[in-house]
Amino acid sequence: MSSEVGSGSEARKGHRLLRRIGWVLLATALSATSFAGLAFAGVSASMADSFAAAPRGSGARAWPAARPVPPGRITVAVAVGNAGSVATDVLAPYQVFAESREMFVYTVAAERRVSPLSGGAHLLPDHTLAEVADGTLPEPDVVVVPAVTDPTGAGEEGLRRWIVERHRKGARILGVCAGSELLAASGLLDGRDATSFWSNIGSLERRYPKVNWKRGQRYVEDGRVTTTAGVTSGTVGALRVVEELAGETEATRIGTGLSYPGWTPDGPTAIPANHLALGDLPYALNAAFPWLRPTTAIGLVDGVEEVDAAAAVEGYGGVSFATRTVVVGAGDTVTTRHGLVLVTRPATGDAHGADRFVVPGVREASGLGTALSGWARRNGLTTELPDEGRRSGEFGFDPVLRDLAEHSDRRTALATAKFSEYPSAHLELTGAPWPWRSTLLAGATVVLSVGVGLAPTATRRAMRRRRLPQMVPGPPRGVRAHGNGLS
Repeated sequence: MSSEVGSGSEARKGHRLLRRIGWVLLATALSATSFAGLAFAGVSASMADSFAAAPRGSGARAWPAARPVPPGRITVAVAVGNAGSVATDVLAPYQVFAESREMFVYTVAAERRVSPLSGGAHLLPDHTLAEVADGTLPEPDVVVVPAVTDPTGAGEEGLRRWIVERHRKGARILGVCAGSELLAASGLLDGRDATSFWSNIGSLERRYPKVNWKRGQRYVEDGRVTTTAGVTSGTVGALRVVEELAGETEATRIGTGLSYPGWTPDGPTAIPANHLALGDLPYALNAAFPWLRPTTAIGLVDGVEEVDAAAAVEGYGGVSFATRTVVVGAGDTVTTRHGLVLVTRPATGDAHGADRFVVPGVREASGLGTALSGWARRNGLTTELPDEGRRSGEFGFDPVLRDLAEHSDRRTALATAKFSEYPSAHLELTGAPWPWRSTLLAGATVVLSVGVGLAPTATRRAMRRRRLPQMVPGPPRGVRAHGNGLS
């Protein structure tokens, strides 16, 4: 009898233990799911801000005709995805090639409609893929392929086929950063050496095993296909193509003017093989927890250098995710120094929620123009010029990264440089050491997620308490209650 009672007691204890473990596992799963869901929502919001819809009314207007392609020049086509492309992957190589006296560069997309760039910028492509395919335009000698938002999807199938056909007809291909994924998806990299943005290479190796992926290289050449490391590496890759097609003297002249840190025509291609580290946490925090972040209005003026515009939209928003960015111009469009048409919000309305107003590439207030200065004054914004104190021989990312560190934090600026694959050892940064806003939001999200995980257990216990009867003590056994006394 006693053994049966003992075994029953042990069974009940085991059952209670299993139930407790189940509740713990449920709480852990709910907490993890809640945290992941909120972080995913934050990343989605950050990406939506980065590749924002075109300014209102820009889809219905008639655009100016593109510049004609002059005969006798080396022709470069910079391809963009209509759904979105990384700004620096497009703008930096564009400026490199456009600086050459022997080259002519234009942008091309599936349709001639406003195309988002990272960081809230928008581009009007010069030509369509069909204009090249049907012979309306001459075949390009070089095709630049940036990172696009959907490199493997059906929406870019036409672009992938177009690039393969251009290569078949003799064009050199320059894949910038994650543009190598679009090239790999097209099959063009099968059996070739190639590189890409450092954090992408692991997944690319698994998905495209026929490609010989290389780490720690600024660019990799294999026949008429060149691929580069992340973001700003497209500048160096483009200079290499200029050197091969237009000569070392031309590449040296352009590269010296741009002042990319450490670049020389005969310099090494090896760079640090980056890996994720604790110091990169601000990148994830800023992307996953964008709420309550400030808004930076980026003012662009006609004649702005393409690299300077790219540095601003990427540094303040597209790579750092430190702020929400809106791009403002004197009118509906801004034409860059080398003829690229960027679509902007006209400086005629409100401040679009901006907390700051920065104008890249302008070193004196006199270069701002009355439209932008008047817009800032009406909206109570101080015009800030990151390039005002720009030193001789600096690349366009330097003043923006210094300003980002000062107004956000140093760690975010360094992570932005790393995720742009930009050398940062020479930078002297001041400002807060860490992104406290996004860190505090992450902590609050952890607390909220733990609360969600514990909610079922708390609810269950509350319901059990409500079901338990009120235990009122009765008289001792053998004693009968009678009236208000005992007998």
